[in-house]
Formats: sequence, C-alpha cells, structure tokens
Amino acid sequence: MMNRDLQHMIDALSACFARLGFERDEHALLDVCVSAAARLSQCDVSQLYLLDEVTGGLELIAQHLAQVPSLAVVPSRPGQHSQQLLHDTLTQGTALSLEDVQGSGHDTCFLPALATPWRALLSVPLFNRCERMTGVLVCARQHPAQLQGYAPSLGHLGSFAVNQLRILRDGQPNVGTQPECNTPLDGAYGLIGTSVAMEQACRLISKVLNTPYTVLLQGETGTGKEVVARAIHAAGPRKAKAFVVQNCAAFPEGLLESELFGYRKGAFTGAERNHAGLFDTAHGGTLLLDEIGDMPLPLQAKLLRVLQEGEVRPLGASAAHKVDVRIIAATHRDLAAMVAEGRFREDLYYRLAQFPITLPALRERDGDVLQLARHFTAKVCAALGRPPVEWSNTALDQLSSHGFPGNVRELKCLVERAVLLCDDRIIRPEHLALPLAPKPATPDDVTLRQRMQRVERTFLLDCLHKNHGNRTRTARELGVARRTLLYRLARLNIPFGDAREER
Repeated sequence: MMNRDLQHMIDALSACFARLGFERDEHALLDVCVSAAARLSQCDVSQLYLLDEVTGGLELIAQHLAQVPSLAVVPSRPGQHSQQLLHDTLTQGTALSLEDVQGSGHDTCFLPALATPWRALLSVPLFNRCERMTGVLVCARQHPAQLQGYAPSLGHLGSFAVNQLRILRDGQPNVGTQPECNTPLDGAYGLIGTSVAMEQACRLISKVLNTPYTVLLQGETGTGKEVVARAIHAAGPRKAKAFVVQNCAAFPEGLLESELFGYRKGAFTGAERNHAGLFDTAHGGTLLLDEIGDMPLPLQAKLLRVLQEGEVRPLGASAAHKVDVRIIAATHRDLAAMVAEGRFREDLYYRLAQFPITLPALRERDGDVLQLARHFTAKVCAALGRPPVEWSNTALDQLSSHGFPGNVRELKCLVERAVLLCDDRIIRPEHLALPLAPKPATPDDVTLRQRMQRVERTFLLDCLHKNHGNRTRTARELGVARRTLLYRLARLNIPFGDAREER
C-alpha cells in the first residue's frame, strides 16, 4: 500500500498543477507557485527567479515567506544581493542542495535577512520544453535539513509555472510553434555527426547557450570553431543583434587595437573622423575573437579590462564607456602552455576559459566522416545546380582510412573538388587524390581483427545513417537477418537505442 505521506504529497502537487493550469492572473499564478513550493518542501521561504535572456541575469519575480512570529525580520540592503550560488545552479544545470548553508561558504544574501540565519537550502534549475534553462526556484529552512529529495517535484512545478507565465505574457499558448527550439544551421549547433565525441561537445554547448558566460572554443584548425560560435549566437538570446568576427592574427597590434576599440578624430595621423570599434558594433550581440592566441600581450591587458568591467576606451578618448557584448574566443593553440611560457596573460586565460569547449578532431569522430561527406556532396550539387552524385565503395573506404589533418575544412574542400571532377555522377578514388596506402596511426598495436572491425563499424554506421536509424531496413539492405545485425551492432559497441523501428 502506498505510503500515506507520499500519497498526500502527490495529491497536493496535482492540485497545484491544476491551479496553475487554470490561473489567468500573472500575480496569482506566481503566488500559487512559490507558496506551493514552500508548503510541499516544508520550507520557511521560497523564491522564483526568471532568467533574463538578454543580460543573462536573474530577476526575483515572486517570493513566499512563511509567517514565523518568534523571528524578527531584518531589513535587507538593496543592491547587496549576491547571486553566485544561483548562477552556479544554472551553470551546472542540476539542483544544488546544502544541508548546512553556514558551513558551506556560500553567500545567501539573496534570501530575506532574518534574525536567525538560514541553514538548509535547495536551488533548482527550471527548463522549458526545449530543455533550455528559464530560471531558478529556491527553497530554504532555518534548520539543517536534507532537501535534495524535493528537487524533481519542485523542478517540474517551477518549470510549469514559468511556462504558464510565458503564455500569459505572450497572450497565446505556444502549442504547435517551436521558435525557440529551432537548431541553427544544418545540424545540432551547426555540427554534423552522431559520434560520442560530438554528442559530448553538443551537450556542453547546450549548457552555455542562455548564459552570459565567456566561451573559449579550442580545437585543431578546421574543426568548426567559427561554425559553433555562430550557432551559439543564433540559438541564444542575442540572436537579434550583431554577430561580429575578428581574426586576431590578421592585423598588427596598432591596427587591431583601433579595430577593436575604435578611435576619436585626431587620435593619430590619418584619423580624420571618429571610428566605432568592433566592441561597439557588437553591442547587445556577440563578438568572436578568432585566433586569440595571436593577440599581442599589451592588447591582452585591454581585453581583460573589457571582460572584467564591461567598458571600452577608444584611442584618443578621455573616458571609457560601457558595452554589452558577449565574448567568444577561439584558438587552435595550447593557451595553458603559452601561459607557462609567458606568451599569454594568465589572468586573461582564466577569464576567457570561464566555459571552455574543445571540439574534437575529425579522426576522433568515429563514423562522422561519411555523414559529413554526403552532407557536403548534397550542398555542392545544390549550389552548382547539378543532379545528385553517389559515392563508390572504394572512395568511401579511402575517406574512412584518411587521417584528415585539416579536419572538416579539408574534407569539405576535398568533396567540392571531387564533385567537379566526376562526370558520371559517381565519385571514385581518382577524384579524391588521396594516398592509397595510408600509414596506420599505431602499426604495432593494431591487429588484423581490429582493423576489420574498424572497417565494419564504419560501414554499418554509414548504412544506418542512410536508413535514418531504421534497423529493419538496414538489415534488409545488407541482406542479413535482423537479429544478426543487432548482434553485430552490440559486438561493435554501436549505440542504437534511439533508432526507429518499422511497425
């Protein structure tokens, strides 16, 4: 028989969802949410924060404080509230539970100031239906307690309330429309591929989309760093504003400084008018600083001030002014090694690496080469107005075994050339101009069986991709029984939990 307390909580939670669903007054809706959260978690205070999609800040939109006659309320000081703990909840994307706040070292100035300090706290991230963070729900007690068990229920409650609030403010439900779920460019965050390495990169990208954090994109040349930067901008709250790109290796120090910060008339010889820098051009939007490792040291100090203070001072100006710009930095260099060698500022490195994302090399993306090749082939044919072309098996084998030191950029150029060279709508090895006998990466350690399994794995992944993950059609195309295909997929550690089945 179900525990009576658990049944009572389920009933209370269901009643809260029903009230939220029928409520048409914004203030009443918010009050129902925070009062229910406090009551269900048996907490003395609950707060609902909404994420500002432009600034990345958190706005307190509702609060419920239980009446405790024995406690005197101490007036809080406006402007002194630290929200670091709340932003940590957003960054991690998971609930944060503190059994004893006083001993944790966290600042709780965002909570109401009472004569008795707060002890237990639960901070829960809220999500919309597209799994993007929309806010934070906070509950706290004045006695030590373990609140982690309430996180799932409160998360669903707060997320539903914020979604209902959006419907009320927009004046219409968002059923049937998906403007905020659209993924930019051609794939998830502009990246084509289903390898484990790419899934990990996409998961990190999804965490940082709706935050103001500085992103450091790392990876070899040609891995798609600018593509990802554009996707972060296009999928984030700044998408309506400018996306500006500056290659830090393209200009000498003097010109780069004037390009970034701008200058005033008469600042130097030839400065005949005021010139707005790229920080001003990207105001409200995103600035990508490509090849940040090539930025001169003196200019790095000025960039650090922009990141810390949010202000720029044009050349020849007597005062600085504020700018609202999200910085994304990209580099193929090892910045940590450059810091150790004294060629890159340590303080700037840690500020840029607030949220680092490393894009994997193409050779680390098992099975993605063939997907990318087919994708680029289709795009080239469409751009040239040519009928679709096919790939011969020998050409695909060459692609699978090539190391691609130039990564995706090299593959794209190779495909474009191959499409132009083939005249009978079939790409063959002679159109690729790749070495026929590539040198193995580890010749002493790779056995014949391992090499055969690698070829088979690549072939099966490509066949699954062509059939959109449908294992029944894949087995039929390969001429094997379905159970044989499932056995080979399991043996080769190919995930297929999301593959579709014919009914």
